Amino acid sequence: MTTVLPHETPRPAGFWIRAAALLVDFVIFSVAEHSFRFAAYRWWGDDVRDFDSGDATLVVRILADVFTLVFAGVYTTVLHTMDGQTIGKMLMGARVVGADGAPLPLGAALLRYFAYFVSAAPLAMGFIMAGLRRDKRALHDLIAGSRVDRIRARPRARAEAPPAQASVTPPVA
Repeated sequence: MTTVLPHETPRPAGFWIRAAALLVDFVIFSVAEHSFRFAAYRWWGDDVRDFDSGDATLVVRILADVFTLVFAGVYTTVLHTMDGQTIGKMLMGARVVGADGAPLPLGAALLRYFAYFVSAAPLAMGFIMAGLRRDKRALHDLIAGSRVDRIRARPRARAEAPPAQASVTPPVA
């Protein structure tokens, strides 16, 4: 676990760091959706395939979309509440905290998830705000009372070189 030391001022995570983290999370959401569709095919067989296109029926596609939205909501809400980081944010070195720097409570994390849709609605302007504001907060951060900070990785412990061995020369006979 990485923490911000009291004498350090947290740096906000910029637009591109946040976008890369979101891209990683979208890959995870896509894997979850495709897994659900695969499970539906395995469970119900050809009954869930449209005979004309060979793709999933409308019902399966709607169920897969709903499943993905619920999965994404649980994933982001729980991970933001537990440690402030989704897998994407872990890889990019960012953490979601409350506006005061405290861990994000469950209600605020859930509100932040629903506020993603508000950020996405007007041509993703709510997300673009993070690149335009000095504090790098997007619309969903303002709605939920949160911010995304860069975190410094723990310094790696240097492996000490093994002690040099004295060379042993065999006795000459």
